[in-house]
Amino acid sequence: MTFSTPDLCDAFPSDVAVCDLQFRSFGRRNAFAGQIVTVKCFEDNSLVKEILATDGTGKVLVVDGGGSLRRALIGDQIGGSAVMNRWAGIVLYGAVRDVDELNALEIGIKALGSNPVKTDKRGEGQREIEVRFGGVKFVPGHHLVADNNGVIVSPKDITVLDPTVD
Repeated sequence: MTFSTPDLCDAFPSDVAVCDLQFRSFGRRNAFAGQIVTVKCFEDNSLVKEILATDGTGKVLVVDGGGSLRRALIGDQIGGSAVMNRWAGIVLYGAVRDVDELNALEIGIKALGSNPVKTDKRGEGQREIEVRFGGVKFVPGHHLVADNNGVIVSPKDITVLDPTVD
């Protein structure tokens, strides 16, 4: 995958929104991009697990975990499921666990931090809704690009556009 969020921001300034959060990176992929799928949940990863067990080809899961760092919404087992189901990446407004195991996986994960405590399983949450954090609106079906510079969102897939043609 050859793209750079700074280059995309320069080439398409009116087409991108930049998330202002400073995420930590997990997994072996430094950069990823795809169509947004959303989950909103708080300290309950039931829907996260369910969605990442489905085909994620060309998709990025955006999880609004309310910014909680008290419980980890993704660990090695759910991360492994995401890899098996070909998810491009995960952006998590919350925490992960099993950091060393996640870092060995062929996936990109951006999260606020880590915590060794697992979540409750109450089956709560919402999926495929617009979520907002970091000054950005994440809309299902829009596109997300992430690398070591940050996370950007666009209504269209700007990674395939020619920046000389607008």
